[in-house]
Amino acid sequence: MRLTVLQSALASLLAATAFGAGPAYAEKTKFEFWYGLSGDLGERVQDACKKFNDMQADYEIICTSQNGYDATLQNTIAAYRAKKQPAITQIYDAGTLDMMLSGAFVPAKKLMADNGYTIDWTNYFSGIANYYATAAGELNSFPFNSSTAMFYYNVDAFQKAGIDFKPETWEQVEEAARKLKAAGFECPLGFNFDTWAMMEQFSAIHNQPLATKGNGYQGLDAELVFNKTKFVDHVTFFKKMADEKLFVVKTKQLGMDIVPAFTSQTCQMIQTSIADHGTVGKTLPEGVKWEVAMLPVWKGTQRQNSLVGGASLWVMAGRPEAEYKGAAAFLNFLATPEMAQWWSTVTGYIPVTKTGFEGMKANGFYDKAPYKGRELAIASLTYTPTSENTRGIRLGGFTQIRKEASTALEAIFMQNADVQAELDQAAERGNAVLRRFEKTYAGQKLN
Repeated sequence: MRLTVLQSALASLLAATAFGAGPAYAEKTKFEFWYGLSGDLGERVQDACKKFNDMQADYEIICTSQNGYDATLQNTIAAYRAKKQPAITQIYDAGTLDMMLSGAFVPAKKLMADNGYTIDWTNYFSGIANYYATAAGELNSFPFNSSTAMFYYNVDAFQKAGIDFKPETWEQVEEAARKLKAAGFECPLGFNFDTWAMMEQFSAIHNQPLATKGNGYQGLDAELVFNKTKFVDHVTFFKKMADEKLFVVKTKQLGMDIVPAFTSQTCQMIQTSIADHGTVGKTLPEGVKWEVAMLPVWKGTQRQNSLVGGASLWVMAGRPEAEYKGAAAFLNFLATPEMAQWWSTVTGYIPVTKTGFEGMKANGFYDKAPYKGRELAIASLTYTPTSENTRGIRLGGFTQIRKEASTALEAIFMQNADVQAELDQAAERGNAVLRRFEKTYAGQKLN
């Protein structure tokens, strides 16, 4: 006797129930995502993961903070060697070359193509994408939390000090600092020893190299030259201002870093990431007027585009194929215009795609008081086409090089050490790092 359609359906349902294998009850494919953000930003990553999981029937992403960028890079390397790597890991800008030469990842373009996603790769801002791309412009990883350095100033303090201009040049910053000091403000400008804004961003927008070989893009035999550029004059200027107590060191070790120094109105000007825009807006007392601007340049400089900072998402090699389908779905989810706006809104990071930025402009996002000014970060990143000095930095062991430069700055400002001598020694120590890296990857070429 032939079974009716209904009888067949019931039979199938009973069989599925008996074996616990019906499609509706299929177990989701789980995969891991390690990230370096912590605190408020780390919680926003968890929110993004929850949003993805809530709309997913097939995959479940397990997101775990490694409590810092350095720790994430080191933990990822160790996990890969032990064959326990996550499917996705967040690696900061300084770790890009280490990841590229490791060969331990699935290129972004291949991942999405293999899993059926069509991506308009030209939609990414070139100033952002080039940092994570091959020489041919193909992305190795996915730009995620992208930022650039900006200049923050307290408008109320400026008005009290009789300052009626925006500080667009370092000459104007000095003039503003002197007026603020005369008006009774003890910390006109706060700064720390983080090299990202003071050395890397300064060098880019002034078209100065940090290293030969296009800042390392053209070969592992690059050598540091930041001790021979306008950066030396800039540090000398900062030292003069610090000696006159117009610029004041503010670090966590001294009790207050630059962002809390600004939001507590202890200091009236700082340089920091656009990603701090949300924190500043939420933390300053209501009614206090403040603004952001592109980083100042020295008078007569032809401003160049600034560098992208932050981190990108790398898909690690050696995971099961099913996890790659989930990873591709998650990365596609993050790239939707809705998620791009949500992420920028809750964090302060900038949208990484042109359509994401245009969409936010079209719906008035940047006209709203809490977010006004964030569009200047895009303007800074796209101010000019990228060049050898502004494309990015591709130096091996860059984390250690940053530390050497930061140590030199600390000696200059805290121990009154000679500017040129300290920067020369920092470059020498940094070049030793580069030579060790070159030896480790002997025979490999950058693509």
